[in-house]
Amino acid sequence: MRLTINGDVTNLDASSVEEVLDALGLPKERVAVEHNGRIIRRGERKDTLVADGDRLEVVTLVGGG
Repeated sequence: MRLTINGDVTNLDASSVEEVLDALGLPKERVAVEHNGRIIRRGERKDTLVADGDRLEVVTLVGGG
């Protein structure tokens, strides 16, 4: 499936936002995800399906001070 992630087009075998994060090797606890302009809550990631041509923005959260 062809997805645009953070502006880069990529092909992934994933059916949900959670599977996209797994395929990218990202930690599920410290990222924010926007799917086609909508913020996806952590509890919704497994049930939010992705389709060919969808756009995702994934931001890794970093703590510090």
